[in-house]
Amino acid sequence: MKNANELLSVADNLVAGDRAQEYGDKKIMHNNIASLWSAYLETKITAHDVALMMTLLKLARTKAGKTSDDTYIDMAAYSAIAGELKQTQ
Repeated sequence: MKNANELLSVADNLVAGDRAQEYGDKKIMHNNIASLWSAYLETKITAHDVALMMTLLKLARTKAGKTSDDTYIDMAAYSAIAGELKQTQ
């Protein structure tokens, strides 16, 4: 297990690097997901909501017992994305 600084560093690199290149702009992607979820649920979901709910999904996985560094890295990344998206709403 990495220490907190190492986990955050990996999360930062993913948000700005690999994942950004693989999936595109995080704001656009979270807005697209929000639109789809809003249509399916027939209620307004924001990009900020999506990032928070993805954090909760990762948190729920910790209750299953088996976790990896990736679980915590993804939670940190989604939380940071949520914070960024909240400022742009």
